[in-house]
Amino acid sequence: MQNPTPEIPESRIAQFKKIPFKEVPNPAFIIHTDLLKANGQILKGIREKTGAKILLAQKGFSCFSTYPILREFLDGTSSSGVNEALLAKEHFGKEIHVYSPAFTSKDLVQLASFCDTIIFNSMQQLAMGITATEGQRRPEFGLRINPQFSTGNNDLYNPCTMDSRLGTIRATLEKNLKDCPTTSLDSINGLHFHSLCEEDADALEQTALAFETKFKDIITHCKWLNFGGGHHITRPNYDIKRLCEIIEYFQKKYKLTVYLEPGEAVALHTGILNAKVLDILETENTHNAILNISATCHMPDILEMPYRPNILNAFPANEKAHTYRLGGLSCLAGDTIGDYSFEKPLKINDTLQFLDMSHYTMVKTSTFNGVPLPAICLFDQNNGLKLVRSFTYQDYRDRLS
Repeated sequence: MQNPTPEIPESRIAQFKKIPFKEVPNPAFIIHTDLLKANGQILKGIREKTGAKILLAQKGFSCFSTYPILREFLDGTSSSGVNEALLAKEHFGKEIHVYSPAFTSKDLVQLASFCDTIIFNSMQQLAMGITATEGQRRPEFGLRINPQFSTGNNDLYNPCTMDSRLGTIRATLEKNLKDCPTTSLDSINGLHFHSLCEEDADALEQTALAFETKFKDIITHCKWLNFGGGHHITRPNYDIKRLCEIIEYFQKKYKLTVYLEPGEAVALHTGILNAKVLDILETENTHNAILNISATCHMPDILEMPYRPNILNAFPANEKAHTYRLGGLSCLAGDTIGDYSFEKPLKINDTLQFLDMSHYTMVKTSTFNGVPLPAICLFDQNNGLKLVRSFTYQDYRDRLS
């Protein structure tokens, strides 16, 4: 079942509380690298047990100052275009895979010079890729397919909705094969599907079997299969045994390699967003605490999904004596994070620590309204706090013209 706020183990909460928040810039994202390593160990264990390969999906987490840590545990990265692929080349190394709903010929010439795998969204794009890379180094090619099967409950994050633009359905593939050169299909080294979002191994099993039913004849000719992301592998009680069984089933039956490309699972339960109360405004029914952060600028999934993030030492509304509506710094009327209660009244300059803020935050921040970007920090028990990036007016200005 899709779950944007899986319970954080008390052991991790205890480690977060060791961060010296008074020394941390405010606002700031803080990545606890000891916890990042713990996630890496889980993923590495799956690689070692099954022989599958696991890639970091940079769309979810691209804090490249942590790449030297993650490189030890993962086989490489998956990218969503030229910029992410170049980031992988410069800072991660190892295998570089890239997929986009569409490439230009210029993109493909550049990507082919250093990527290991390019995955296309359609047979037309595949044919263009074959032409664009003729006579030069050619990476392995894959095709993203749409299994037309989904277990998700939010269409915003569901690539398998009716008439989705993401991936080729079987009927379209059959039609395209009549129009494309026979060498186009021969040029496919593997198939890719991605339909999960924050789900357990049972969802993967259902999807993978639906995929196998529709594409078995092509799978038999594949060197690899990529099961995409959305696997909540590092959350408590995720069924790792079942995941390994699914991987081993396909690898043994078809004599190929399975790839997974988690993004959220790599960084799950590793990050904090440190924030501050700037003002408290009373209305007829509510106490509005206005913070120095913004949902729309710094945590847009809160509004898009939507969901209510957890906060260290905060509780659901009305559970404790003092309830506040936490609001952001932008002019967007709906820039509201949620209602929370606290054991003591909030005061101006109090700090709040939002939990699980490593993934899909830094990669999605904006400077709408000129709202400042939070700093980025790393923390581990042995070395303490390290500021790796702070942002200034010049960063805001230089994105504009």
